[in-house]
Amino acid sequence: MDLKSLITALARRLLQAALVALLVGTLCFFMTRMLPGDMAYRIAAGRYGYDMVTSAAADAVRLELGLDRPWPAALAEWWGRLLRFDLGVSQVTAQPVIDEIAYQLGPTLRLSLLAMTLSLLAGPTLGVMAGLKPGGLVDRATLAMSVLLRALPSFLLGLVLVLLFSVRLGVLPAAGHDDHGSILLPALTLALGMAAVSCRVARDAMVRVRGSAYFAFALTKGLTLRQALLRHGVRNVAAPVVAYLGVQLVYLVEGVVLVETIFAWPGIGHALVHAIFGRDVPMIQGTALMLGLMFVLFNALVDTACAFIDPRRRP
Repeated sequence: MDLKSLITALARRLLQAALVALLVGTLCFFMTRMLPGDMAYRIAAGRYGYDMVTSAAADAVRLELGLDRPWPAALAEWWGRLLRFDLGVSQVTAQPVIDEIAYQLGPTLRLSLLAMTLSLLAGPTLGVMAGLKPGGLVDRATLAMSVLLRALPSFLLGLVLVLLFSVRLGVLPAAGHDDHGSILLPALTLALGMAAVSCRVARDAMVRVRGSAYFAFALTKGLTLRQALLRHGVRNVAAPVVAYLGVQLVYLVEGVVLVETIFAWPGIGHALVHAIFGRDVPMIQGTALMLGLMFVLFNALVDTACAFIDPRRRP
């Protein structure tokens, strides 16, 4: 990839990130104002406690956030702050939203990267084994497991794993982040759902490679099945698996919100749920914006990996 192509790709990603930020910020603005109940009262209750909140405190919050202003003026002000990279101050913790997100971003990235790593280690490996013998025992077993795992919602799968590994076996903590093994159950919950899909993608790719002329010629000229697979099969199987990661990122970003809440993992998804319950508008906007930008970043990494694996996709 030459310098011009690199600059063009970088500019395209920056434009995409800006559009995502604008779209997510606008959607969050309207969605927070359509939440049922008195938003100012809920924010004041989160700040002072439900027993201590008064109508005067709610009116002060309403004036502070400009909730009594017409929405076009409030939206224009939010866009202006977004252009200045000013996400505001949390209405519950009174801390800058950017500082809160910086603290929560690390755990979310660790969880996401571990989940992606586990899914890529398990799913494609089983898919290749199934694709080498279509219709065999491994193929039928992985198909049944993939259907089961994709049919289970992530929150239900997480509860099943807690019952198995925490309650029944007692080998992993059920929730929290103090123990070193506490990341394994939430990562496994996310990884199993993604591995179920990547397993079938790798299986179908392996079937095509196994029936191709170049693979048959590699076996004819004296290579063993293992040698032919390593030299001619792995890259051709990896290309569609990595490309499909872009689609799976939607599941990952969606799953992070649910899984972090279930396992009390201190990440952005967990903070988003608490911000919604507390009507913490700046935190809702900031965390949703960061999740959208994470999706753009991961997609850029997937495109880079696809270009590295498959030279035909390079500009």
